[in-house]
Amino acid sequence: MRVVPRANELLGYPADARLLIVNADDFGMCHGQNLGAIRSMTEGLVSSCSLMAPTPWCLHAAEFLRQHPVVSFAVHLTIVSEYRHYRWGPVTASESVPSLLDESGYFFGDDRFDHMLDSADIGELETEFREQIEAVKALGLEPSHLDTHYGPHEIRQDIFDLVLRLAREYGLAMRAGSPHLVESLLAQGLPAAEHGVLDTGRIPPEQKAEVLAARLKGLPAGLSEWALHPGIATDELRAVMADPRVPGVTGTPEGRQSDFDVAVSEEAARIVDDEGIQIIGYRKLQEIWRAAG
Repeated sequence: MRVVPRANELLGYPADARLLIVNADDFGMCHGQNLGAIRSMTEGLVSSCSLMAPTPWCLHAAEFLRQHPVVSFAVHLTIVSEYRHYRWGPVTASESVPSLLDESGYFFGDDRFDHMLDSADIGELETEFREQIEAVKALGLEPSHLDTHYGPHEIRQDIFDLVLRLAREYGLAMRAGSPHLVESLLAQGLPAAEHGVLDTGRIPPEQKAEVLAARLKGLPAGLSEWALHPGIATDELRAVMADPRVPGVTGTPEGRQSDFDVAVSEEAARIVDDEGIQIIGYRKLQEIWRAAG
């Protein structure tokens, strides 16, 4: 007997359907990042995005989302400020979340990510995460799901539990990539990417088109998710990303440009059509999550 992928069954798709969410992470980070995300959604394969409430270009990103209310998007819950000379801090009052902040009052950089994970108070995390969700809703937007910048909810179980509780409270879906976390959601009847979340930033830019073409052709039945960071390598984006704290983690302008190039390429679109892959957004998942209560 053929086993139906559980996400397919929950979402109402046939057993052999190959489902793919293509998400643009870091929407709102800077202008060049926004340009790449917007064009990837309007001209390419990207089917959802993740909005960063604390970042300088959030309002520009929010304007696009207000004009395109059917677009699936996450509140990209953010407690890391990775760039050396381009930084952001909490949405809530700084004195309310001291464990999340460095000596300058910004979120910790990615070079101190482990320290932040060890020291972050779960009550302060809830305060800040809740304020970020409320800030997005105050812009007149209705998100479809929650995810996190740098994925702390994939590492600390209490943060995962917090994000799951907030998702249920606000009627949202939630991204998970770690197999044991995906399994825990599927076991509750909550659809998640059973084949994990591919972070395309880990693929060398010069190999990205070839690697992702092969990934598309080999995409299994069930639900997969790709986390792209499509940007346009403008002078601004290059300046923001210059002198990374942790080379190879933050990414490069060339990596973001290559994500964009693949997202809008005719070749990728042709493969999706030829292979019968169905590109979906998180709104479909949100419907099931809401019904589950």
